[in-house]
Amino acid sequence: MKRKILVTSALPYANGPLHLGHLVEYTQTDIWARYQRLRGHECLYFCADDAHGTPIMLRAQSEGITPEALIERMHAEHLRDFTDFGIGFDLYHSTHAAENFEISQDLYRALRANEHIIVREIEQAYDPVAEMFLPDRFIRGTCPRCKAPDQYGDNCEVCGATYSPTDLLDARSAVSGATPVRRSSEHYFFELGDFTEFLQQWIHSGTLQEEMANKLDEWFTAGLSDWDISRDAPYFGIPIPDAPGKFFYVWLDALPGYMAATQHWCNRHGRNFDEFWGQGADAELYHFIGKDIIYFHALFWPAMLQGSGHRLPTGVFAHGHLTVNGAKMSKSRGTSITARQYLDQLDPEFLRYYFACKLNSHVEDIDLNLEDFLLKGNGDLVGKVVNLASRAAGFIHKHFAGHLADSLGEDQPFYAQLAAKQEEIAASYEAREYARAMREIMTIADQLNAYVDQHAPWLLAKDDTQRDTLQRVCTVILNGFRLLITLLSPVLPRLAQRSCAFLRCELSWDGVQQPLLAHGIEPYSHLLQRMEKTHVDSLIQEPSQPIPPAPSTTSKAEQAPKSETIGIEDFGKVDLRIARIVAAEAVEGADKLLHLTLDIGEAQTRSVFAGIKSAYDPATLVGRLTVMVANLAPRKMRFGLSEGMVLAASGDAGGPFLLSPDSGAQPGMRVK
Repeated sequence: MKRKILVTSALPYANGPLHLGHLVEYTQTDIWARYQRLRGHECLYFCADDAHGTPIMLRAQSEGITPEALIERMHAEHLRDFTDFGIGFDLYHSTHAAENFEISQDLYRALRANEHIIVREIEQAYDPVAEMFLPDRFIRGTCPRCKAPDQYGDNCEVCGATYSPTDLLDARSAVSGATPVRRSSEHYFFELGDFTEFLQQWIHSGTLQEEMANKLDEWFTAGLSDWDISRDAPYFGIPIPDAPGKFFYVWLDALPGYMAATQHWCNRHGRNFDEFWGQGADAELYHFIGKDIIYFHALFWPAMLQGSGHRLPTGVFAHGHLTVNGAKMSKSRGTSITARQYLDQLDPEFLRYYFACKLNSHVEDIDLNLEDFLLKGNGDLVGKVVNLASRAAGFIHKHFAGHLADSLGEDQPFYAQLAAKQEEIAASYEAREYARAMREIMTIADQLNAYVDQHAPWLLAKDDTQRDTLQRVCTVILNGFRLLITLLSPVLPRLAQRSCAFLRCELSWDGVQQPLLAHGIEPYSHLLQRMEKTHVDSLIQEPSQPIPPAPSTTSKAEQAPKSETIGIEDFGKVDLRIARIVAAEAVEGADKLLHLTLDIGEAQTRSVFAGIKSAYDPATLVGRLTVMVANLAPRKMRFGLSEGMVLAASGDAGGPFLLSPDSGAQPGMRVK
């Protein structure tokens, strides 16, 4: 049955750039939404900027612009970064939109009419110079416990103590520097305790992960407190109806932002808002959020919906935080990496895949280990997946005019066995067990690569009597590649798009059960370039240092000193050959060496020891073409006999970087 699904991610605050911690959530949600669409379901993905509050108002003042100008600029920057990371929103909205003013105020009126709103007077810190009430984070002073200076009004970053702003020593306003005074004001409260029994049942109804439901139980022990939902002018936000000078505190107008985005989309597409948010709506509704805001999404939000007569979420899926190299993201360590810093250096598909390899249905923190990230991205995506296409396409174009065989023949059962794993992978996607899905997909990739090694199409191509076998084998390989790309497409949408263009096929989950036969393909061109260690390393740096541009091989070459001039006769003495790496392994007892077995079109393979261990995982090299010096005198080493030399470049930008020929080159061809 075709399902109707609405998914959301938490709303990023419109006060700063996105960082990689944000991208965990949006990638997780986007993968799930893309999978649902791939299966033929209607799955809408909505999000928005959280655009109100004191920090936004004060930042705009410091820049000499209006809050509206600031949030418009941040909205454009956020949407640009999300788009470049392949996040496929159906709508990216703003809580400052007209729909959100109307929906937030209507929710409040319904809660007030149902007697869930009370008003009482409270005392707060007030800045007499700026003439505004101060949030705790806008009060600075000396920690009352450890005496550390310049600490926030609610907690100390040095000793970890929590306290009231009135306990702070030498308190001052972070806005004007004035000493805060105490002043009374009427505030509006949502009586969350009215929903205690309902919430205790709801959080254990299967809507939340069990660990989150158990965590929320702790809040009921002391009793649910009334929720302060108002702030006093001056404030950038949505006015409270019939309360001059009072505005909604951001959470009350941020959570309805999900509904406002839905309303805006429905208005544009002629759909009914109640399909998604009305009582008895037939759509499934899921919120993907970080574990740090579970309180708002699993207590405040369902209570607001229940108290105002709206439907409840089908599921609230929480995830953990992101660490980098095992530590909390930190500006002082240079690990608070923004989305744009990453995008300036690396393809986002690698990060999407790495996150998928780490994410599951539980609330676990995940670590971005940059060394592992480099090896996994190059090893799995380039070495195991993309190389399948590059290894087979050249033969199809050279010998068969770019057309696949009309049958898989005796290899049909092998392909059927691979495709049969599709539903098992589907179940992993559906359950948000992405790490398990990636392991299952890479098992298929391993089987395909073993098939390549077993049938050795580069050897079949040398025997004219094996032409039919060569075409069949390459057809199996390319159909296996299509299967992998389809299974990976929720994670790697752009690689899938490029691959489908190369294969001249449509992306279809069900379609891969029937292989492409007697089918023309495009000539192969690079689908995904491997990551370079220098670019990965450049992500970690002091924030004051600009991200260096990707190194230019031209400029580096120009900086290198020129060697002594030689004649063409001297160059002709060097026999450079295209070589295929048929095996690669680390050399025990050697810090820098890899042992390579090379096919250069001769009856026997060559054995070469290369000092490239620091830059390459051996598994990523198998099947790759490179260039070697074929007439270098053999050299006896303590690890064995080295029968040539592979060529690599290095310089100020790092290295070594193996040389690779263009598509179409074959083992044994001479480089002239």
